[in-house]
Amino acid sequence: MTELFPVVYEDSELLVLHKPAGLVCHPTKGDVYSSLVSRVRLHLNQNSGTNAESSEPQMVHRLDRETSGVMVFGKTDAAALELRRAWETGLVSKEYWAIVHGHIPGEEGLIDAPLGPAVGSRVAIRDAVVPGGVSARTRWWLMHRFTRPEGPFSVLRVRLDTGRKHQIRIHFQHAGFPLVGDKIYGVDEGLYLAFICRQLTPEQRLQLLLPCQALHARTLWLPWKDEEREFGSMPEPWFGAFIRGEPVVWTRDPFDPQ
Repeated sequence: MTELFPVVYEDSELLVLHKPAGLVCHPTKGDVYSSLVSRVRLHLNQNSGTNAESSEPQMVHRLDRETSGVMVFGKTDAAALELRRAWETGLVSKEYWAIVHGHIPGEEGLIDAPLGPAVGSRVAIRDAVVPGGVSARTRWWLMHRFTRPEGPFSVLRVRLDTGRKHQIRIHFQHAGFPLVGDKIYGVDEGLYLAFICRQLTPEQRLQLLLPCQALHARTLWLPWKDEEREFGSMPEPWFGAFIRGEPVVWTRDPFDPQ
C-alpha cells in the first residue's frame, strides 16, 4: 500500500502533515495518490470509516510541488475558517530550510527586492525581481557551509516578511545563490521545459544535482484555540545526505510530472 504522508498532529478539527517533495497539492488527472488533497481525502475516509463524499479536507495554504514540509488542513468548515483568518491577519509564521549554491557571505541577511512577471522568459509561470513590482522581503540565517565535488554550498534558515509566489527561489537566484535542484530559477530555465516535456537527459539530471529543489518548510507557528502552537517536520533523508556529501538515494521517480 502506498504511504499517504507522515502525520505530524491530528485531532477532530486539525490535520498537520509532512508533504513529500515532488507531490502536487491540488488534484490532477492521475490516480488517487497523485495529489496531496486526494491523499488527505483517503486518510480522512480511512480513519472515519465513511465514504469518499463525506470527508472533504480544506487546504488553507500550499507549498510548491517540489517543496517538502509541514502543512495544515482544516477538517471542518469552522476549523478551516479559523485557520484562514489566522493566515489573512498575519498571525502565522513559517521557517524554511534551504540549500543554495555557493558560500553565502555573512551570518544573516535581508533580501528586499520587488517581484513581478519575468518578461521574455520561455517559462510562463516564471517571475523575477523587477522595478515597480510588488514588495517582497526575505530574511535568512546561515546554518552551515560545506563543499562537495560539485562545488560550494550553504544551508540556510529562511523566513518571509511577505508571501509572494516563488519568493524564496527568486530572491536567492537574484542574490547569486540559487537553490540546488531548482529547475526554473537555477542554472538554466530550459531544464524546466525539458522536465515538463519528459525529456530530461541524464546530463541535465546531473546538472540539477537533486531531483527536487532543496527547499523544506521546517516549522509552522499558528494560534489555535487560544494557544500558540508549533508544528514541524524534518527534511527527507536526501536533504541531509546531500549536506553530508553522501549519494542521494530516491525510492521513487520524482521526475515524472504526472
